Amino acid sequence: MFSAIADYWRLMRAGVTLARHDVILPAEYASRMPLPAKAFGGFLRAIGGKPKGRPGERLASALESLGPAYIKLGQFLATRPDVFGVETTTDLSRLKDKLPPFGDEKARTQLNLEFGEDEAKRLFPEIGPAIAAASIAQVHRMETPDGTRAVKILRPDVERLILTELRAMKRAARTIETVDRNSRRMEPVAFVETVATSMEKELDLRLEAGGASEFADVSAKSGGSFHVPEVDWERSGKTVLTTDWVTGTSLTDTEALAKREFSRIELANKVTRGFLQAAIGHGVFHADMHEGNMILGDDGELYLIDFGIVGRIGMAERRFLAEILDGFIRRDYKRVAEVHFEAGYVPPDRSVGDFAQALRSVGEPIHGKSAQEVSMGRLLLQLLDFTHTFGMHLRPELVLLQKTMVQVEGVARTLDPTHNIWDAAKPVVQEWIRQEFGPAGIAKQSGIALRSLAQRAVQLPEILDRVDRVLEAQDAHARQSKSMRLPGYIRKPVTSLIVLSGTIIISVVVGLSLYETFFS
Repeated sequence: MFSAIADYWRLMRAGVTLARHDVILPAEYASRMPLPAKAFGGFLRAIGGKPKGRPGERLASALESLGPAYIKLGQFLATRPDVFGVETTTDLSRLKDKLPPFGDEKARTQLNLEFGEDEAKRLFPEIGPAIAAASIAQVHRMETPDGTRAVKILRPDVERLILTELRAMKRAARTIETVDRNSRRMEPVAFVETVATSMEKELDLRLEAGGASEFADVSAKSGGSFHVPEVDWERSGKTVLTTDWVTGTSLTDTEALAKREFSRIELANKVTRGFLQAAIGHGVFHADMHEGNMILGDDGELYLIDFGIVGRIGMAERRFLAEILDGFIRRDYKRVAEVHFEAGYVPPDRSVGDFAQALRSVGEPIHGKSAQEVSMGRLLLQLLDFTHTFGMHLRPELVLLQKTMVQVEGVARTLDPTHNIWDAAKPVVQEWIRQEFGPAGIAKQSGIALRSLAQRAVQLPEILDRVDRVLEAQDAHARQSKSMRLPGYIRKPVTSLIVLSGTIIISVVVGLSLYETFFS
């Protein structure tokens, strides 16, 4: 009960902040509102004043003032142009996550709590002042005998503050879904759960260290589009993360970038292709790819930092993404529609032909346009416009992917205004499809399927015996059990046939494995 009261108090506080920024009933939309809403909006503006800027800019400002949980919520809301419109989501995508740093004394206290006072003195004899500070953590520079290190330290008490805000958001989402049935199609509870999960992971820097290490391996296997600072595991823990220091220029520093000699076209392509190579090729991607998390190293390589959010998609989602992109590139709208149905994203009672027609209305306008006129964000908006028409549901596992794709396009366009994300994606997507759907890919998938089938086949005799024993144990239904039980003259040949089939399948699996080993 007390937690519910506390949650509603926090939500009320958030509502007051939103009202002061005139984003609950914005003046720009007053002419479309019924009289009571118009009057109430005027009352809120009279109390809170008249803040400047577009509604999206005011919403971004309000969320920034509410703290880290709301900043993260705003970043996710920026992926829903179907709900909030392109202008508002564009404004939300520029949310700034910056706060004044906490003092060096508090930083030292955090180190002592994580490692113990003596060990902290040994590992961190002296750290410099904070060079960057955000709502969750701040970064210090430190010199060691092995080189310069970046030390990321969580803010004191930030975990408790964020978890309480997330609890209130979850309560609000459940209330919305209960009161407004139409909202269920957008799955607000699942949406907030996605935000909460990503934030909870950011509060444990051990997970970020693991994500950075994994992504370094993935990037190396994908061709090395991105480089990742190496983790200093001895100096890392739940509240502290230490990595190699990257010497270079942040992509946010446009003036410094302008003074450097590099190909903006190549770097923009590297951003897009590196993201797709990791996401489609390995099912893992850096899920917060804004300019502040990218550094053009002095060695000319592109570095990614801050792996607080790592996105993952399964093979089914990877195939879905690849085939969708490939279908739009080749203008094969029927195949794009079929993929949506095969993945279960569109209910089976809808028409494939009608959905293909809707997709054509989205895809055709982008062909023949200049790169500046082709926007991934606008394409996603148009696709999402059809969610209600065709009964589609928001898929939470794709929210992070969608958010990151919009970020990637924004970074690439900042580097190169003529960047065409479709042209950049084409070689990556088509190469992956060639590998997965070509002879080698088919053999690989067949081997996986046969191995699974072999495991099931080997278990079938045991399953049959279990069924037989269960039937014999049903004394109360002896006659029924007797009639249902397989006769011995049938059961034995069936068992033998199953064992023989399993043996054959296992032999095929072994043969495929040998083929893959020696000929692939």
